Order: sequence, then structure tokens, then C-alpha cells
Amino acid sequence: MKIKSVKVIVTCPGRNFVTVKIVTDEGVYGVGDATLNGRELAVASYLEDHLAPCLIGRDPQRIEDIWQFFYRGAYWRRGPVTMTAIAAIDTALWDIKAKVAGLPLYQLLGGRSRDGVMVYGHANGADIAETCAEVARYTELGYKAVRAQCGIPGLDSTYGVSGDKMYYEPADGDLPSENTWSTEKYLRHVPELFTKLREQFGADLHLLHDVHHRLTPIEAGRLGKSLEEFHLFWLEDAIPAENQEGFRLFRSHTVTPIAVGEVFNSIWDCKDLIQEQLIDYIRATVVHAGGITHLRRIADFAAMYHVRTGCHGATDLSPVTMGAALHFDTWVPNFGIQEYMRHTEETDAVFPHDYRFSNGYLYAGETPGHGVDIDESLAAKYPYKRAYLPVNRLVDGTMWNW
Repeated sequence: MKIKSVKVIVTCPGRNFVTVKIVTDEGVYGVGDATLNGRELAVASYLEDHLAPCLIGRDPQRIEDIWQFFYRGAYWRRGPVTMTAIAAIDTALWDIKAKVAGLPLYQLLGGRSRDGVMVYGHANGADIAETCAEVARYTELGYKAVRAQCGIPGLDSTYGVSGDKMYYEPADGDLPSENTWSTEKYLRHVPELFTKLREQFGADLHLLHDVHHRLTPIEAGRLGKSLEEFHLFWLEDAIPAENQEGFRLFRSHTVTPIAVGEVFNSIWDCKDLIQEQLIDYIRATVVHAGGITHLRRIADFAAMYHVRTGCHGATDLSPVTMGAALHFDTWVPNFGIQEYMRHTEETDAVFPHDYRFSNGYLYAGETPGHGVDIDESLAAKYPYKRAYLPVNRLVDGTMWNW
């Protein structure tokens, strides 16, 4: 069996996605997600101009060798563009291998570790009352875990709060929009939100919160300590992760569980965080951390230090990544939780899939492969539309972390 062709498909059924389709000379094909939010065309070009030509004529079943060829062989290693491109190819190759074997992907990885994959949804509101109402809506849908975000008094806009409650998409403009941030206002308000949520929903509902890299380590420690009485499932991305040493100070001031990693590209981004047990959940995902091949290494390393997985799963990842992630989640022994933001009907039509949601859990299908395909003719009806993520400034105009 040899690789005959590699297609890079860019489509925008409500938001931009990049998909790789690898076709063999025996007619078997696999698909992988290569979406990098706000930088989609950079990955598409990297794939078309630099990686795809190297795949033609290769044996698609030599997944490890191909992964090493593109990682070690590039010399310029890592980075979001490179690792997203490698991930797309890797996911497509695993899809092919599972199809050839006639097995759902999780069986190739080692079989089930669990029956279903617990997921969390996103509840947000302009104020505490609206967020509480949204959390109630998610519990009515059967969710056992909900991420809660709300508007901050005195700020016109806040990360995670949108008019569209089910299909939140932050890439909102042909050029970047600008948000305003105040750490002081935020730190005063968030404990009030979780006070109300615990009063209304009791102790059993898993509650999560995302800070989106906006605090310093000592500020994050203050927030984590103030939220301890509400026993959050996790506090996500409280500080930027470029300086892994910052998590030592953060960790020393709170026992609130810490999650990070959706922007990580490789095991080296989280090595010290895991090895020093400075985090509780690693959120690296199939599409941005080098595919299933590399994510398995991260998960196995994390398991040695009692760190569990919590893969990113926002709408900036296509159903291809969600399908692959669910097979990974079904297998991985140190699973924690899976983020699940639902895609629009248009996106689901372009990417038909066999995974399903029921009573707070997602279930990977039994179709050979990862169970997600792409309708190329339908994808062609949705041309690429440039869209940027916002930027963030402090109230005095200083650029800050979005």
C-alpha cells in the first residue's frame, strides 16, 4: 500500500477549518484536522508546499517513521504551525490504519478503559443571573460538568461571554477586535459567581472556570485560594505558560486543581509542569500537539505523575479532532474530562460523524477508523473567510493576554 495523493481542504461552514485527506493506491483514505484558529492558511501552505510532496509513494502504515521524518527531519522543530500540520497527517494515517484493520481507532490504541467519556459544556452570561440560567440549561441537557463564565461589572466585554450561547466562536472579525481587561474587577467578581452557583446547584455538579492566561502567578494563587471552598473541578489557564516556573508560585498558594495546555505543541512545553506535579490536568489536544502519536507520549508521561488528561475541544477544532480525541479518551487510562463545544448544523453536515452525546457523556462510534469523514462537495460551497481572534488591552491601553 502506498500514498497516492494528499488533499488540503479549506472550508468555512460558519468558521474556518483545514482538513487533510490522504488517499492510498488501494482506495483507502484517512482524514485529519489541521485547523489553527486565526492562522489557518499558514498551516494549509505548510502542508501543501512542504509536507504533502514528501508523502507521495510512502507506506501509510509506517506512522511512527513518518512522524519522526517530519519532526526530526525538518530541523526547525515544534511551533503551532509545524505541529498542527504533523498532527493532521498523523491523524489521517491512524484513520487509514484502523480502516485497514477493520477496527474503531480505540481498539488499535489498546481497547476501552471506560464506557463513555465525560464532557463539559460552556455556560456563559452577561451577569451572574444569566450564567446561572445557562448552567441550568446545560444540566437539563444532562451535563455532569459545566464551565461557567460571566460578564464583569465595569467591563464592556469579557472572554467566554457571547450572544451565541451554544456555538461560541471567538474569531469574530476580518481584523482583530479589541477587548478591555481589569484584573482587579475580575478577582472581586468571580467568587461571587461561584457562590451563587453552589447555592443553586449544590455540591455534586462539576464546575470549571477558564481565566485565559490573564493573571500573574501570585494573582492566580489569590484566585485559586478564594475559590477553594467551591471545590472546582479545575481552574484553567490562570497564567501564561511560557515560564513554567511561574506555576511553582501559583501552586504554593492554592489546592484548587490546575489545568493548562491547549496552546502546547509538544511534551517539552509541559515537561516541568508534569514532572514537578505543578498541574493536575494537561489540556494538550490531538490537533495542536502532534497528533495521536505524540499525545500518547504526553499522556503516558503525565500518568507517572498523577496528572490526568483534559483535552481542549472548542469549536475551533473540527469534528475530525473531536472524533479522534474521543477514541483517544476511550483508551487513555489517566483520563480526566473532555471539553465539548457543539458544532453548528452546517459544520456537522460537512463533517459527518458517528460519535454521540448522551446524559453527560460522549461515545466514540464503532465505525472502522475515527468515525469522521468530510463531504468535499459540500465543503466547497463554504469558501474561506478571514477571521481573527480578538486582542486584549488593560483599561489604560496596555496590550495584555487575550
